[in-house]
Amino acid sequence: MNTAAVSGKSLEGKVALVAGATRGAGRAMAVELGRAGATVYATGRTTRGHVSEVGRSTETIEETAELVTAAGGTGIAAVVDHLEPEQVRALVERIDRDHGRLDILVNDVWGGDHLLDFDTKVWEVELDKGLRMLRLGVETHLVTSHFALPLLIRRPGGLVVEVTDGTAEYNGPRYRGNLFFDLTKNAPIRAAFGLAEELREYGCTAVCLSPGFLRSEEMLDTFGVREENWRDALAREPHFAIAESPAYIGRALAALACDPDVARWNGQSLSSGQLAVEYGFTDTDGSRPDGWRYFIEVVHGGKEATAEDYR
Repeated sequence: MNTAAVSGKSLEGKVALVAGATRGAGRAMAVELGRAGATVYATGRTTRGHVSEVGRSTETIEETAELVTAAGGTGIAAVVDHLEPEQVRALVERIDRDHGRLDILVNDVWGGDHLLDFDTKVWEVELDKGLRMLRLGVETHLVTSHFALPLLIRRPGGLVVEVTDGTAEYNGPRYRGNLFFDLTKNAPIRAAFGLAEELREYGCTAVCLSPGFLRSEEMLDTFGVREENWRDALAREPHFAIAESPAYIGRALAALACDPDVARWNGQSLSSGQLAVEYGFTDTDGSRPDGWRYFIEVVHGGKEATAEDYR
């Protein structure tokens, strides 16, 4: 079923929790849910008065909530460390008190890029860093699901989205260069599969969703560019030509959340590029980048093509 891009207030009256919404994909997903009319609880650890271990003060959870509201929804900033069960429990109890429902849960917590050393053997990785990655990218998702799902399953039609880096098709046969990172980014794919089985009897759906080569705030800073001139980074990294804005994954999520037949995706690993074709939305520049297919077929597969052929 091809569906036009989300318009109007398709999610008005719906309540969403985007866990890990301070910046990047999480922020964009929260904003696009708001644009579709949802009330969005956006969680994170960096506030205007406190900076998390990620070390970026330029994006705050309050700003995310304001962007959600400016887009047309209701944004609610919630300072939560998802490794602290009591903080997550308190958040879900607050959502229950305020609304008595939860329709969309997005498990996007990560914040481990600063711990990552690629091409490092497991016995060479600093153990504290490796285990912290697993806690940030896997344990946080499990803690959040544990407390949030009893509220979500009260009504049929609930949607759970596990967010990761890479699809099952890409990650399955390829090692991601660091064992802890590899495990962390494959776990949400399997989590969505398992949650699909557990939620099926309640009429709810779970999927795993991945952006492609994401032009996050941190990635733009790494290349010394801005969104307006991001193509200047191609001289340093030619494959950045396939990069997508965070809004693209946000539009993918909104399309899923507005699809009355979303259960057809239950348990599957999905990508922004794949869903753009299915639902008819585009990135902010009007293109439809399919990053993972580009990497599979061109970068690893040797196909004679350019990134423009995959936009």
